[in-house]
Amino acid sequence: MAQHQSPLSAQSSCLAPHAARKPVSARKSHKRKGLFLAAALSGLLLSGCADVHVLELIHPNTPPGGGGIVVADEPQAALVGRDVLARGGNAADAATATAFALGVTLPSRASLGGGGACLISHPGQVEPHAVTFLPEAGSGEGDRPAAVPMMARGLYLLQLHYGAVQFSDTIDPAINLAQQGINVSKPLADDLAVVRGPLLDDSAALAVFGKEGDNIVNIGDLLVQTRLASFLSRLKLVGVGDLYNGALAQVFIDQAQKAGAGLTRDDLRNALPSDSAALYIYEKGYRAAVLPPPADGGLGALMALKYNIPAESAVQAWRQSGLKTVKQARSFMEQEHSSPTPLPPLPASTTFIVRDHAGLVVACALTDYNLFGTGRVAGTTGVVLGASPRNYPKPLLIAAATQTTDRKVRAILTASGLNQASQDVADSIDRLVHGKPFSTSDTTRMNAIICENGRCAGMTDPHGNGLSTWTKAPH
Repeated sequence: MAQHQSPLSAQSSCLAPHAARKPVSARKSHKRKGLFLAAALSGLLLSGCADVHVLELIHPNTPPGGGGIVVADEPQAALVGRDVLARGGNAADAATATAFALGVTLPSRASLGGGGACLISHPGQVEPHAVTFLPEAGSGEGDRPAAVPMMARGLYLLQLHYGAVQFSDTIDPAINLAQQGINVSKPLADDLAVVRGPLLDDSAALAVFGKEGDNIVNIGDLLVQTRLASFLSRLKLVGVGDLYNGALAQVFIDQAQKAGAGLTRDDLRNALPSDSAALYIYEKGYRAAVLPPPADGGLGALMALKYNIPAESAVQAWRQSGLKTVKQARSFMEQEHSSPTPLPPLPASTTFIVRDHAGLVVACALTDYNLFGTGRVAGTTGVVLGASPRNYPKPLLIAAATQTTDRKVRAILTASGLNQASQDVADSIDRLVHGKPFSTSDTTRMNAIICENGRCAGMTDPHGNGLSTWTKAPH
């Protein structure tokens, strides 16, 4: 059973900025300096930072000139990203570490068994890019079909192309969180309450999320995930390639099959992430760029802006068309398309945004295709298995960046709110470009970084109990 304790104080001393280090040049993966981050992160989020239970939200949260910003649905993961920036990592390094941390702090929506997509925006460049690593369906037989785990492979591609430090070092904060324990945050507690009965029917999940008296961990309880820590440590040691092509792949498959996952070695070997240009439109003096398909929530938002049609109807029309590629999506957007058939209820997701002191932005949306995926844990790996896309509709994953005509970033937005997320992002972009205040709806968890007059502010939706945090630029 999980260890637990009473709820803790509202704010932890770990919010104080840490000593900064000089940044490492980005996009030089073959010459990375990994030792500094390994040493710096080895002590991250120990007892002090694990004590975060409920954090005061600052809305907006503006760093002094040139600082880094992290905005996320789950506070402890946001602090991981913030500390990576403070030690000289860039936005891609911090995003990778944040995503791995979410696999520990919010496995209901962002486990290693799931996947997602990230939008990368370089300051002053025309073409934002996207790394897409949505979960795929397994090809084997099982009583609880799982998704092919894409998180590790997708994050590796993100950090390889855009990061500045050794990939293995970005896993350290997640290892520490799993080994030493997190305090269950409200976002995780809320998700646990929804799936409590089915989740505790799985003995491996019960061992992680249960506590005495057939209860489930709650807000403030200490949640230690020893098996997940061991699996992450092995992943750090042998590398991501071994999870998909080596001995670690066999370990994962054996444990997943015992949980009824229906996955094979070929499924792991053949599942590859992609790196492509973003989708975008030019409209009324600004440009909006979004994640491209198969993450199609952004397509709906762009078509809502361009044609004044419901974003959900545009997404449904795209899905009914059978088209799949980014090139096909660009052609699809040249004409108005709308479906009268509503989308079915869509799976949950989570999002975060990182902006570093140099202006590089990475905005990610992650999903398990269902709250806690299949509701089962892959045995001794401690990994929550993402649900098979064969059994669930595709979630609306959306991240958007708007630029002015002189290529200055105006806003970066992400949203997770089931069917309403795309429309809320479209509405927010429309408000911003018309000089209206940024706001959020009651149905969507929205994270944002809004920039004006050379200063940027991070904002998190208070309904989601997330965190916007910042750090000074490294010296």
